[in-house]
Amino acid sequence: MSAKTFSVKCEATTPCEGQKPGTSGLRKHVTVFQSWRYTANFVQSILSAMDGATREGCTLVVGGDGRYYMKTAVQIIIQISAANGIGKLVIGQSGLLSTPAMSCLIRKRQAAGGIILTASHNPGGPDGDFGIKFNISNGGPAPAGITDAIYDLTKTISTVKHCPDLNVDVSSIGTQQFDIQGRQFIIEVVDSVEDYLALMREIFDFEALKKLLSGPLKFVVNAMHGVVGPYAKRIFCQELGAPADSCLNCDPKEDFGGHHPDPNLTYAADLVNLMKKGVHGFGAAFDGDGDRNMILGKNGFFVTPSDSIAVIAANAKCIPYFKKTGVKGLARSMPTSGALDRVAKAESLEFFEVPTGWKFFGNLMDADRLSLCGEESFGTGSDHIREKDGLWAVLAWLSIMAARQQSVEEVLRDHWEKYGRNFFTRYDYENVESEPAQQMMANLRNLVDTDKVGMFIGREFAEGNKTYKVSKADDFEYTDPIDKSLSKNQGIRIIFQDGSRVIFRLSGTGSSGATVRMYIDSYESDSAKFSLDAQTVLQPLVKIALGISQLRELTGRLEPTVIT
Repeated sequence: MSAKTFSVKCEATTPCEGQKPGTSGLRKHVTVFQSWRYTANFVQSILSAMDGATREGCTLVVGGDGRYYMKTAVQIIIQISAANGIGKLVIGQSGLLSTPAMSCLIRKRQAAGGIILTASHNPGGPDGDFGIKFNISNGGPAPAGITDAIYDLTKTISTVKHCPDLNVDVSSIGTQQFDIQGRQFIIEVVDSVEDYLALMREIFDFEALKKLLSGPLKFVVNAMHGVVGPYAKRIFCQELGAPADSCLNCDPKEDFGGHHPDPNLTYAADLVNLMKKGVHGFGAAFDGDGDRNMILGKNGFFVTPSDSIAVIAANAKCIPYFKKTGVKGLARSMPTSGALDRVAKAESLEFFEVPTGWKFFGNLMDADRLSLCGEESFGTGSDHIREKDGLWAVLAWLSIMAARQQSVEEVLRDHWEKYGRNFFTRYDYENVESEPAQQMMANLRNLVDTDKVGMFIGREFAEGNKTYKVSKADDFEYTDPIDKSLSKNQGIRIIFQDGSRVIFRLSGTGSSGATVRMYIDSYESDSAKFSLDAQTVLQPLVKIALGISQLRELTGRLEPTVIT
């Protein structure tokens, strides 16, 4: 039986305002994307930005985190891809694919790229956010050159090519073929978990993990009604033998159960409170699309993301993958604490400090100069894919605990004894009015301007019994050692003589207004102080940072939305 033929329609359109991708794709309120023209224009611009020879007949991977409007967006992508010469779409069953699984599939299928439908840790539902992100053939986020090209096309677009009558059932695994005016177009719906699970089996010792989870360790993870739920149940319960009740909120929901799917101490408070009861020895939470994670020990012992990547790097030999490949280099985002720096120095490993955004790690990995990396924004990963990977990070921690036969807290306290402790916190001020936020950053840039910074260097700031002297201040910029591209204006850094740092930047992951982020990092080598509360230790620096920035006065925000 021959495939049904579908015709291509060239739909006239006009540019839509506000289609510049941020740090990780285009994110807006659902109501914005619900305009067909807005979504179609952006998808068409993604495909138009691809080289014609590459696009013609190529394979793309499509999937998302299950949030509201994803099902509609999948059909729009199918219709536009069919009309624009794409040969095949590999789609997760029911449209579901975690961001790490997307990267895995792109690499395994040698696809030209992938379109991820997610706004990551932003809220979902009819009143929430939606997002579209393009990943390139290495499985990682598109670099600035490509996202800039996509944005330029959104400003001049006049036509969308699509097949409006093509509607595909993506609920069942299997392959479907369609005739698009004499050209074959294939949809392959795949098990969302299978390929990712196979990769995890190659990286970790599942027998050792199974033994750990079948022992006395009480283990619990909270998928926060995001896409990780099916992955957690399949891997932890079916593969590793954890009890079914160890996986919480594992049914993906379009509104994430009405919650904010961000795995931090504020938005994953249910897990924090559960861990504080002292029953469970290990707890973890994941964000909406599965690339972020939070690690907790018994009694709610919190592992900062900065410490998490440092511990994994220091114990990489506990993971079979790194026994085989070795560790080529370490990297962190600029605002992340300096904990990883000390591991790199102790192990004589090449080290990189990059801007926020996972795409900056990809070039280093592709050049075989980077194995492990992390961001303080609860992102941890390695060169097994080109995205951060929340579930991988949990398996890495469990592998370390199995090898060392220690609890989460014991592992981390041993780490501090060897390397010292970086006390670290981040203050997020969400949905700040853009104008005062921009004014604050402009004032700070003026303070650290190349021609004026000399007047700022050497200044002393006292708070309580602590005095800090400025040794360096700048607006961080990064020259990629691989492609030599320059990224400027990546965040204001104020570094003091004792190595403490204060950093300010505007986040690129919000959908409206501005999110001001303030980071405080202070190193301590005195083991007698390792058990002190981080917020108490850092309060003098917090007050100094607020004073220098005039954040409260300019924005009117007296308290942060989230403290981590």
